[in-house]
Amino acid sequence: MHHYYYQTEVEIGTLTLRYVPEESKDKVISDEDVLGTLLKVFQALFVNDFSKQSDILTVLPEPVKSKYQDLLSVQHPRVKQLEYRHQQQNTFTPEEILYKTLGFSVARAPSSLISAGKGVFVTKGLVRKGAVVSMYPGTVYQKYEPIFFQSIGNPFIFRCLDGVLIDGNDKGISKVVYRSCNGRDQLGPLKMSDSTWLTSEIHNPLAIGQYVNNCSNDRAANVCYQEFDVPAAFPIELKQYLPNIAYSYDKQSPLRCVILVALRDIEQGEELFSNYYTIVS
Repeated sequence: MHHYYYQTEVEIGTLTLRYVPEESKDKVISDEDVLGTLLKVFQALFVNDFSKQSDILTVLPEPVKSKYQDLLSVQHPRVKQLEYRHQQQNTFTPEEILYKTLGFSVARAPSSLISAGKGVFVTKGLVRKGAVVSMYPGTVYQKYEPIFFQSIGNPFIFRCLDGVLIDGNDKGISKVVYRSCNGRDQLGPLKMSDSTWLTSEIHNPLAIGQYVNNCSNDRAANVCYQEFDVPAAFPIELKQYLPNIAYSYDKQSPLRCVILVALRDIEQGEELFSNYYTIVS
């Protein structure tokens, strides 16, 4: 029997933590399913932006390069249409690619909850139960790493089961830290993470999970959080779409990501809601 991942918010001085409690250890979907979904979406984004990948293609092994070139010539309606659009020097938006790949798109918009600020909505299509519906972007801190100044007045810090923290704030010092780490880890034309979630033009349309609001008394949760470690064999050319980066460069620790999984079918127009408790000391 699976235990859903629930998000809990605890205030410790100036630090507000959202976290998964210890009893929620089982995963709603397997790591293999998470990986398969991310690869499917990221590969579609890569192919859609193929005309801008020339620098990256020059440093990739020939078999990998041929794989993407073959994708553009496969006799498949979606790919053929993508190729046609490329010939016109035009591409689909990331939201359109998400819809064509997974059957839905999501976006930030004013929340339906009073005074909740922004929320995340299904803007098109249908999210099926068990689908990866978004990702929680941000800088990843090991439990022994300093995060005091980043935490001041910051409601976007997520605490994982093992104490790893993810700072999903797209403003202030958090934004500066993420951009710095992003530049540090780039290898020539190869980017090890995506920093566009810090802007209004997001390349990975899933990277908006930090704006998912807590459900209210009359709104049941329809998504839950699940941790995922990026495997060492993750395609290097697709890392440009990963919205997470490690604060310290450590080859020994896998990159931690947190994804949001649909707990039921979610229809077009619905807002995503997570479930966590507020503990007042």
